[in-house]
Amino acid sequence: MPRHRRLILPLLAALALCAAALAVSACGYSSHSKEVVEGEPVELGEVQYKAIFSRFLNPSDTEDSAYLVDQPPPPPDASYFGVFFQIENEADSPQPLPDSMTISDADGEVYESIPSESLYALHLGADLGAEDQLPALDSTPQQGPIEGSLILFLLSDSASQNPPLILEIPGPDGPAEVTLDL
Repeated sequence: MPRHRRLILPLLAALALCAAALAVSACGYSSHSKEVVEGEPVELGEVQYKAIFSRFLNPSDTEDSAYLVDQPPPPPDASYFGVFFQIENEADSPQPLPDSMTISDADGEVYESIPSESLYALHLGADLGAEDQLPALDSTPQQGPIEGSLILFLLSDSASQNPPLILEIPGPDGPAEVTLDL
């Protein structure tokens, strides 16, 4: 075998090993960006938020009626919209959750979160215990079909025609923005 071929094979093997190591090391990569898309985590202070799922809710649907407990029927030109979260407090002390969240559409319309009495609701303004998570293990929202805690909004029908919808989560070091997937 010519000498240059004997050198190329070990060089190719070393290159393949480097590429594999780079690929494996990228698996643990986490972004510290405060602009993410639905499904990606975002850290605000020592609390990690993940908007895992969002969708319009239908009061006539059996599953959705559990999310809309005690809500009046929406006005004719509006619909309920749910954003489902998984949240983790990475601190060894309680951390406050924001008092509210907002969604804005491409036309600049802003929609404030609304209170909910649903068993699936995320109670904004509460403290999240040290090294705790929401939804809590074995709770109704954690065992539910989406496995997330609900934040409820009432959006005008025009919001669905003006994507993207951007969820803003207030935080101690500035807000985060989550582009919701319609």
